[in-house]
Amino acid sequence: MTTEDDAEAGGDDAGDQPETVTVADVYDAIDAVGKPHLTPAEVAAKTGLTADEAREALERLGEDAELERQDVSGAEAVYYPPDLDAVTDRERVILFPDRHEVVVEHADQFTRAQLSQFAHLVDTNRAGGAIYEIREEDVWQAPYESLDELLATIHDVVGERSEHLEEWVRSQWERARKFRLVTHEDGYTVLEAENDDLMGNVARQKLDDDVLRAPISDSESWVNEEMTAQLKRTLYEAGYPVRDDRDLEDGDALSVELGLPLRDYQADWVQRFQEQGSGVFVGPPGSGKTVATMGVMEAVGGETLILVPSRELASQWRDELLLHTDLDESQIGEYHGGEKAIRPVTIATYRTAGMDRHRKLFDERRWGLIVYDEVQHIPADVARRSARLQGKHRLGLTATPVREDDKEEEIFTLVGPPIGTDWSALFDAGFVQEPEVQIRQIPWSDDEVADEYVSAVGHGRRQTAATNPAKIDEIRHLLTEHPHAKALVFVEYLDQGEAIAAELDVPFISGETRHAERERLFDEFRRNERDTLVISRVGDEGIDLPDAELAIVASGLGGSRRQGAQRAGRTMRPVGDAQLYLLATRGTEEEDFVRQQMRHLASKGIRVTEQDAEAVGERSGRAEDDAGDE
Repeated sequence: MTTEDDAEAGGDDAGDQPETVTVADVYDAIDAVGKPHLTPAEVAAKTGLTADEAREALERLGEDAELERQDVSGAEAVYYPPDLDAVTDRERVILFPDRHEVVVEHADQFTRAQLSQFAHLVDTNRAGGAIYEIREEDVWQAPYESLDELLATIHDVVGERSEHLEEWVRSQWERARKFRLVTHEDGYTVLEAENDDLMGNVARQKLDDDVLRAPISDSESWVNEEMTAQLKRTLYEAGYPVRDDRDLEDGDALSVELGLPLRDYQADWVQRFQEQGSGVFVGPPGSGKTVATMGVMEAVGGETLILVPSRELASQWRDELLLHTDLDESQIGEYHGGEKAIRPVTIATYRTAGMDRHRKLFDERRWGLIVYDEVQHIPADVARRSARLQGKHRLGLTATPVREDDKEEEIFTLVGPPIGTDWSALFDAGFVQEPEVQIRQIPWSDDEVADEYVSAVGHGRRQTAATNPAKIDEIRHLLTEHPHAKALVFVEYLDQGEAIAAELDVPFISGETRHAERERLFDEFRRNERDTLVISRVGDEGIDLPDAELAIVASGLGGSRRQGAQRAGRTMRPVGDAQLYLLATRGTEEEDFVRQQMRHLASKGIRVTEQDAEAVGERSGRAEDDAGDE
């Protein structure tokens, strides 16, 4: 039996045992202090040990080669991990609850994908840091069935609980459920408010008489059905998104059978769309949004109107429907400047469908489904008119709902909530190849061009940076580095495109290229008879551009996130490597433009890196060789 004296002796022996500090504790202390090396005093302050205990613990870790030691003249030794990259590249997530911001450093793909579910990417930097903001609309549109699921994801990402933030998220979640549209038993549309005050002081104050026809009760109003889009937009801008629970007409029946199986995530999109009755498929290029839409057509079983931005895209839709469904040519019509046929499935351009003289024809048809392809066009004045068309279900399709006028929220207001925003799941499952995205910093080709940039202003300055001749050297270098890759080189300026095509001895495709010639070149590219094409802005959307293993953006539409994602999308394929390089002239505003272009991709979990041009050394080497030959 142990005596009290024995116990006291044991206690003294235990007290002689030094406190334990692990390398993980040192990493945590490094995070807290904000520098990669620590003194014993700093470790003591962050671990609760005495200075002597911290010093002994650090000395043991140094003896075991788990830490490096550096003696400093006139001061205590400092300790640091052998691999500094293990510290400097560690993922860090910092929450600023009062500002509703999350700052991350070196976030992995999973963290970035989680953040994309409830936050908006505001800015990134070259060192791998990013700032996310949780906005009202991010909470309103968060793809979760319950508030608890949303809060759980936020907690998983930030690693801490914040009563202030959670209370604000809760209030926004509830705010998105204050108003809803329903169908009265007599068939007309009713706006319901959660309480009398909301109806009287918000809805009836904000909405004109041509939107709300008459009050039904203190919390209900009769709605002009033709003005439902205006109602949703007005209340959304007032901070109250409206749930659309109307029992719309089913539309005329149409049996559609899809001839190929849906992938698991596509089937999930279709199921979520059926549950919601409307929505926007937000998936990367190559994820099969068109096929998933055919799955929706099969599930809805109603006549369908498909709206597209161009006649060429209308023809592509017709071909895809004939290829993958049991619809025949007599059931599919196109309605645009070149052809005008309304059939059970009609494919029309936004411009034509938005014209008053044509819209009446579409209104006379009872559509079970209206599809908005490239739905990011819908906030534009011409395309918005098509949102007044009535259908049982509305489905939008886009890889890039972002708009430079910040009107992307109107997409979800006019069409429906986003579906399929988690791109990382598609990358992880191998359905779509995640591209390697890199910004290359290009020096000026010579002092004369640099001086031209300094003296230019406005658009002239942007064009000078975009068409920097040194970019041709880097393009040639990248093509040499990827000798077997099928490559697309994108340009914004026709003169630049012609110059690059001439230097590389490859074709240049622009809006001035005849349709037949364009299709011939694309077919040769698909059949591997050509491995490189230079393409202007005509390749950004609305044409069936072949996929490539390598995309090089020599110049772009200053800062357009949508254009950046569309061009990256040309490399997103089910198999193989996929690489995107964006060339930016160093020290110019073009650097900021390309970073801004990549924000949408970064918000989807795609890692974007930066590097100096590699062709500079080669050019210098060639110059030295030439001098030596002389």
